[in-house]
Amino acid sequence: MPTIGTVYLVGAGPGDPGLLTLRAAELLRRADVVVYDALVNPAILTLARPEAERVFGGRRAGEGPADRTAVMDLIATRAREGKTVVRLKGGDPYVFGRGGEEALYLAEAGIPFEVVPGVSSFVAVPAYAGVPVTHRGYSSRLVILTGHADPESPECPVDWAAEARLPGTKVVLMGTAQMGRIAEVLLRHGMAPDTPVMVTQWGTTARQRSVVATLATIGSELARAGLGAPGVAVIGEVVRLREKLNWYERRPLFGQRVVVTRAREQAAALARPLAELGAEVWEVPVLKTAPPRRRRDVMDALLELNSYDWLVFTSPNGVSAFFDFFFQRFQDLRDLGGARIAAVGPGTAERLRQLHLQVDLVPEEALATKVAEAMANYMSLENLRICLLRAEVANPDLPKALEEHGAIVDDIAVYRTVAETEANDETARRLREEGADWITFTSGSTVEHFHQRFDLPKLMDRFPTLHLASIGPETSRALAGLGLAPTVEAREHTIPGLVAAIRDYVIAERLVESR
Repeated sequence: MPTIGTVYLVGAGPGDPGLLTLRAAELLRRADVVVYDALVNPAILTLARPEAERVFGGRRAGEGPADRTAVMDLIATRAREGKTVVRLKGGDPYVFGRGGEEALYLAEAGIPFEVVPGVSSFVAVPAYAGVPVTHRGYSSRLVILTGHADPESPECPVDWAAEARLPGTKVVLMGTAQMGRIAEVLLRHGMAPDTPVMVTQWGTTARQRSVVATLATIGSELARAGLGAPGVAVIGEVVRLREKLNWYERRPLFGQRVVVTRAREQAAALARPLAELGAEVWEVPVLKTAPPRRRRDVMDALLELNSYDWLVFTSPNGVSAFFDFFFQRFQDLRDLGGARIAAVGPGTAERLRQLHLQVDLVPEEALATKVAEAMANYMSLENLRICLLRAEVANPDLPKALEEHGAIVDDIAVYRTVAETEANDETARRLREEGADWITFTSGSTVEHFHQRFDLPKLMDRFPTLHLASIGPETSRALAGLGLAPTVEAREHTIPGLVAAIRDYVIAERLVESR
């Protein structure tokens, strides 16, 4: 009999992946099975190992109640198989998350379990909407209430009449649908009509929307705004602080859902600055690098390094792949020889400089003709030997343009791009169903592989407000091959340049809308 595994009841926080605890992230990386609910941000699931089993254990909009017994039976079965199971729940498992019920089930079944608290929406959502739930000058009492039940029903678990007479901040979870009726009961029992109320939907995410009103008007204001679940309501004087403290909704990319298509190990370099500007980032890696099919060509090029006049790198991936081969053969960077080095794009140049290599030439534009012209302007290419180190499937225009200037070109594939097969299916499902505001492309290969998986023109037809962001001309040309044009193309063909292009576009659009 295998040793029984442990079940971890883990709080995923209210939505923003940055609010996940270190302990939760550690357990996700160790998990054999992850059972998650609908309110869990799919970006959090990317922390789990690709081979981990992912099981949806909640219910989505329009579906009936989840069969919780079946979910818990599955969790218990996997634990009895000796697996490490993470039961991932939105917010905190023990704050209106039914974590207590699930813990009792496990205890009675003899399944070892641990509870990992999460950042609860009752404190995080108001904070992201600019409201501290306590403040010495406004409120020294805080009560957290569930609002899902009819406030006038005899079975209602909350004594709203008593709450109307008590001071302090009231945070109501799961009460958006009943908020108008809750307000009526509170007014009827003596609460002041001008008491400020804020209701926030999808707090801490790009979809965050808030309505601020008074107890007398909140019902009609919610109906007018069309706010629904999931929502958090704050009733009390602390709501008056929102106007000064509303930091999250003022960030440049607030409200923007941005899809990052880079390879999994490279995604963070783009995802992190976007998130810091307020975007909700979904990582959908569509490709990964693999060794070239003809490794012998690379080995032959390594043996002839001293015969080349130029080494030309067209991407950071090419730099990494080439030097992986290089250091398998040589121990000393000086064995690279005396060839000059050209880098297509500042990102490629930076990767070379990280190896303490001097880059002799960086063309201003990453177009094949411009690269060849820049090299020819630097020096005559007549009869010079050039080693072009790049992807297995690449644009044939560059070696052709170099040869037209008289160069002798060896086009060596040091890596190839292949489709990412270990993808986060939940993120892909939500992208197809909900769309996004932006899809970022950092190479022609990301365009090609994304299109193979999602049919990009079809996705654009379904979501007409979807924007495309390209890192440079070659990437834009790949989009043009699909009959599409990017909304923005980075002026500087780097990750910071791509982030800046999106940021500047969004800021400009908001200025136009505000006039």
